[in-house]
Amino acid sequence: MPIQLLAAYALLSAITFAIYGIDKAAAGKGRRRTPEATLLFAGLIGGWPGALVAQRLFRHKTRKQPFQAIFWCGVVVNCGVVGWLVYSGEAVSVWAGFGIG
Repeated sequence: MPIQLLAAYALLSAITFAIYGIDKAAAGKGRRRTPEATLLFAGLIGGWPGALVAQRLFRHKTRKQPFQAIFWCGVVVNCGVVGWLVYSGEAVSVWAGFGIG
């Protein structure tokens, strides 16, 4: 697995973790919330490890079953796409297209 891919997952996870934390704090104070679509998209594009940690740590979005179902579908899709890219050898090409690698 390319190091750039691991770094991207780490960065996206940290950002997603922060988004969940901000949303949880907003929920507790009755302020404007982060849309669920934003939380789900952040997980879909690679931030799901950070989302998973944040969900457990902040006890946020853990009991909302429709959200959890969509979240886990996104995890499966993300892992499937990344697995296919790595298996096919295209992961390096994808990063080269972004000027990374």
